[in-house]
Amino acid sequence: MDSKDAKVGHPPAVEKDVVLGETRDIGADLYVEAEQLSTEELASEGAKVLRILDWRILPILYVTYVIQYLDKLSLNYASAYSLIPDLGLEGQRYSWVAAIFNFGYLFWALPANLLIQRLPVAKYMGGMLLIWSVIVIAHIGAKNYAGILVLRFLLGMAEAGVSPCMMTITSMFYKRSEQPLRMAIWLSANGMATMIGALLGFGLGHSHNTVLHSWQLIFLTIGLLNFVTGNVFLAVMPDSPSSARFLSHRQRVVAVQRVAENMIGVKTREIKPRQALENLHDVKVLSCAGIGIACGVINGGVSNFASSLIKGYGFNGLYATLLQLPTGAFEAAVVPICGLVATYVPNSRCLVLAIVSLIPFGGLLGIRFTSLDHRWTLVGCTWLQYIIGAPVIISWNLLATNIGGHTKRAVANGLWFSLYAAGNVAGANIFFAREAPRYYSALAGLLACYAGIIVLSLSAYAAMWWENARRDAVAGVATVDGSPQLARDEIASRAILDGFNDLTDMESKHFRYAL
Repeated sequence: MDSKDAKVGHPPAVEKDVVLGETRDIGADLYVEAEQLSTEELASEGAKVLRILDWRILPILYVTYVIQYLDKLSLNYASAYSLIPDLGLEGQRYSWVAAIFNFGYLFWALPANLLIQRLPVAKYMGGMLLIWSVIVIAHIGAKNYAGILVLRFLLGMAEAGVSPCMMTITSMFYKRSEQPLRMAIWLSANGMATMIGALLGFGLGHSHNTVLHSWQLIFLTIGLLNFVTGNVFLAVMPDSPSSARFLSHRQRVVAVQRVAENMIGVKTREIKPRQALENLHDVKVLSCAGIGIACGVINGGVSNFASSLIKGYGFNGLYATLLQLPTGAFEAAVVPICGLVATYVPNSRCLVLAIVSLIPFGGLLGIRFTSLDHRWTLVGCTWLQYIIGAPVIISWNLLATNIGGHTKRAVANGLWFSLYAAGNVAGANIFFAREAPRYYSALAGLLACYAGIIVLSLSAYAAMWWENARRDAVAGVATVDGSPQLARDEIASRAILDGFNDLTDMESKHFRYAL
């Protein structure tokens, strides 16, 4: 049952002491205050609060993601110039420089997600952004292979918590029915970053009369941009609805009441090992984890070797960078469209995930079977690979909306991002220099990954649909022509209480999954 299909009312007053039980959710007190507001007040003021959040939270997330994704693309843009010969990165050395970022990411992914549960999320993320910016700027001092390896590993550690923080912030401020579009909007910032980065790399590539090489200017410029963004983020982003200074106290109450219907509470800081273990036998979590490693392989290959692919079609370094500009437009357009469909078509998340994966799958077939004589066709097929952002964001949303229990969700997110990092390591190392410019082994691997995403997304859909139907049958939910007749309000209200008591989605029999 998607939350937008349920009209959530107030839980019975006798159950308020359950909300304020042993497990303390940071939003529980404000949720209790919402009992004083009428349904009409909650509806009208909820719409106003949503508009405020869209103007205050969403732009910060978008701009932050633009700048931090520029950092991840910096190595790809730098490789189009003299980075490789200057630091002795010929052959597979460049592949390992690209891959070691993900070893750092893999090393810190699970600890980062547990820290997000324990620490104020905005302060943790802002701190990581500042550390990240310093490390990026330090790249200009790299002198050899060993130096750049150390810097890339540390950069991966700093980045490991950024996307999970963004997911957490979105789930704390928005209803589950509102999340696909909002998450798609800030992830589409990757496309904007790709366009800005391509222009930036192209422009800095024309700098010849400076002390720094073009690749050093790229790292310096992006690092400074990220330093400014990190400070702004720390200054303006709240840690939760209950601490949002741009909302009045009454609006904070409404903000918490809005997200209560996500059935996962707002946040608790207690770590519960039994919740972590539940992930090991949860089909949807394991399916999403498989999607994570597949997305990682694809991203690791495409993000680090797009320049090499395009150069192999017969374009020089400057134009290999400039020709990556349209890839950003593809991502900036396609990802929000997928978010719109997943938002306004009920229970379509898994299906959108499967269908959108067919587009880059077709592009890979085009690269594999088109001759080098048709280089513009090959470039167009390469552009399609940047749609990988759509499968990534939808799988994130499946995790954000379908996992109850804060420790369970933190560990599930950590598992996804750990496997994503491992996939990036593999993806950066299946492009063998000896196979340039066709990279047949890499293309076969990427095709297998997209096929896996399609199968796993349909598996997750089937598992969650079956469990929703089973729970409805147990609860005695009668249907007429497929329309629920029993009190969805009552089930949703009990699920809200379970969420504030930090029950997992498997422990709470009132929880319903958003497909």
